[in-house]
Amino acid sequence: MPSKHIFDEAFAHKPDLRQRVLGTIAEAPEYESLFGDIAHYIKHLQHALSQEPLKIHEAQPSKKRKLEHRPIDTDGWDKETVCEVADVSFSIPQRKKLKLSVNKSASAGFRAINASGSSEFGVNWDCVQEIVCLPVPEKAQAQYNFCVLSRTTDGVEIDQTVWTVPDSVPKDGTCVGLTTSQPGKTYRTLLITILNEALRPYKKWVIEPDKQEFASQIVQAHRKAEPAYHVKSFRGSKDGSLFLLPNGIFWGFKKPLQFFSFDVVDSVSYTSVLQRTFNLNIAVRAATDAEPQEFEFSMIDQADFAGIDNYVKRHELQDASMAEQRRAKKLNVNGVKREEANQEDADREEGELQKATREAEDLDDEEEDDENFDPGSEGESEGSGSGSEEDEDEHDGRAGSNLVDEELGSEAESSEG
Repeated sequence: MPSKHIFDEAFAHKPDLRQRVLGTIAEAPEYESLFGDIAHYIKHLQHALSQEPLKIHEAQPSKKRKLEHRPIDTDGWDKETVCEVADVSFSIPQRKKLKLSVNKSASAGFRAINASGSSEFGVNWDCVQEIVCLPVPEKAQAQYNFCVLSRTTDGVEIDQTVWTVPDSVPKDGTCVGLTTSQPGKTYRTLLITILNEALRPYKKWVIEPDKQEFASQIVQAHRKAEPAYHVKSFRGSKDGSLFLLPNGIFWGFKKPLQFFSFDVVDSVSYTSVLQRTFNLNIAVRAATDAEPQEFEFSMIDQADFAGIDNYVKRHELQDASMAEQRRAKKLNVNGVKREEANQEDADREEGELQKATREAEDLDDEEEDDENFDPGSEGESEGSGSGSEEDEDEHDGRAGSNLVDEELGSEAESSEG
């Protein structure tokens, strides 16, 4: 039986239609299952649109078109409901410092204003799909990225907005319309309060990481006393960070950002499970009758395998690691002989975490007997964290090369054993 939550999300932009649906269910409960299926289908379509934006006409430059869609009409905004923060660092869709203007009115939104007072771009609240606030990895001074995934005013194309704020109390004169006199109120906490107030009519709120959901086992080099909520990974040649959130999985902070809500995740699986790293594969399905689309995130540290696996199981995301199409690849990567694949049924059903741990222990035992084993080969490469797409593309290649070389070394050691 569908929960009321699915109706709130599916009809968030049509509260009148939501009320009609709930009213019909109250009068005729036998239709609840049907309306539940419709609501789930709407959610799938919404996610499909967010993952597959329409192609841009060749005669029109993509950047120009995107910026033409993003500005919003602010002439009718009530100044009493507007909060502004000066000198906010935006990275998507433009890399520059702008004034952030947030209107708490449900019929308005937020905008980025340049030095001349004109709106560069903006988003209406009814177009917002998700807003997440995440700590920026590998920064000596704590910073937070606000990431907004939204649909353009035409209701089709998906936009992404990212701005960064320091984890500090606002400086005098930088904020207008925000209550900054309360002790301990930072840019982050103030903005979350304002954004949640604006999103409340749409049954949405700013999503933040939760230690109870996931925290990395790897200690941050710059801020050792603080938990790290991210895991380093690669999406193709781009390095980035995965965040396991209460309502889905997020990858950033380079374009395109990726967010996979639980309701569209078809399966989560693991491949290339080696001694020090593994790959995470997320298959999403836009509709129940559609083919799943897979996203692979590679070179994740084994130290976080247990935490990720617990997260997947806790949210009952389908674990497809033992599927036949994955099994051949995984056995080949780990150097396991094919004739050993025909094990007992109990071994086939062994949990992914237990199997990876057993294989790692076997490799360790073999390496202890290897006279040529060089413990210095265990060193980690220094991969880049978040940061800008333009500034770090060159580093992506170097970090990826180092990690791949390290894994090839691991396979060679395994073969010698």
